[in-house]
Amino acid sequence: MPPGSNFNLQWWELQEPIGAVHSPQTDTPAQLVAGYTDQYFLTDPSTGAMEFVDPSNGVTTAHSLYARSELREMYNETTEASWPIVGNNTLYATLAVTQVPDHVCVGQIHIGNGTPASTKPLIELFYFGAGGSPPSSNTFRDAGAGTLVVGIEGSPSGGFSVYAPVAVVPLGQQFSYILSLDGTGASATISLTITSANGAAGNTTNTWPMPSGFADEGMYFKAGDYDQSPTTGPDVTATVEFYGLTLGHSENVAPITPAPATPTP
Repeated sequence: MPPGSNFNLQWWELQEPIGAVHSPQTDTPAQLVAGYTDQYFLTDPSTGAMEFVDPSNGVTTAHSLYARSELREMYNETTEASWPIVGNNTLYATLAVTQVPDHVCVGQIHIGNGTPASTKPLIELFYFGAGGSPPSSNTFRDAGAGTLVVGIEGSPSGGFSVYAPVAVVPLGQQFSYILSLDGTGASATISLTITSANGAAGNTTNTWPMPSGFADEGMYFKAGDYDQSPTTGPDVTATVEFYGLTLGHSENVAPITPAPATPTP
């Protein structure tokens, strides 16, 4: 069955690595729920996982050098999520990276609308393959394959304030993450918990204070396959499979509809 038959995708829009220059194709929640699928967004026939495929030579937005096959949180069919920093806001995912040329982002909390205007993420979770080289840093260039690294921007204008390894998970092995933003405004806290299927990654939870410059920003979740390989080509492809994907908000953060219910994979 298509991913929309196995996962509740009513709160997500899909951006794909195809379309016009700086205008990638997007697929609405209704299209995903109705069963949209293609070679970049499909069901693994052997596992039932929701599979994202991202060739590095795909179409990008005007604000990124990299293509993506990635979900973006929505309030409803036409309104993009941009929730205030209040209460508990959490993204839960179980996944496996099965192919990665260099490193791929598998989850984000991203800036939506707010002050100052910005196209930056607040936090990204990267998975590194063999020989992967972190962006803007040589600190973890020699980290082993399978290293999960978290990057937190220092302000809406960019520049990492935190760039740290949090776990190691072998290629192809399932792991889970819980990514949260808790609290109100400048006092908010970011937390990330990583577990793996066989316990190899342990059960590690890290917390960081949110940089205060984000206090007046709206936020939204992203999840999927945002490959950031420094080389491009049709055969330079990242593949990520999701076995579970849930988001939740403790407050009614939507301006039109109630806060999203918990999806059931």
